[in-house]
Amino acid sequence: QVQLVESGGGLVQAGDSLRLSCAASGRTFRFYTMGWFRRAPGKEREFVAAINWSGSDVVYADSAKGRFTVSRDNAKNTGYLQMNSLKPEDTAVYYCAAGDHLLVSANGYHTWGQGTQVTVSS
Repeated sequence: QVQLVESGGGLVQAGDSLRLSCAASGRTFRFYTMGWFRRAPGKEREFVAAINWSGSDVVYADSAKGRFTVSRDNAKNTGYLQMNSLKPEDTAVYYCAAGDHLLVSANGYHTWGQGTQVTVSS
């Protein structure tokens, strides 16, 4: 079973960039879709982006299009979420997750990391 650990969160100003990483243990990571989700204070968890096992297919939430880029390096067992032009409304705990299909629903993912906090000040 794969285990996931996020890193790279922090406190930044509006307009800054951050790159989140999702380090996976286990050789099966390369066979899974990787998704990124976030939960803002007082809000439901929401989909951000996902990338299929080979990196050939990606999907983004409307809020992420044009600003965020999801990628992965299967040789390093690591996934990434590059976030540019950050806004205060991007403030949330960000989670990576592993699943079997390229889905936007959290129900489609079976393994989750512990999350990393991203705070964007105005």
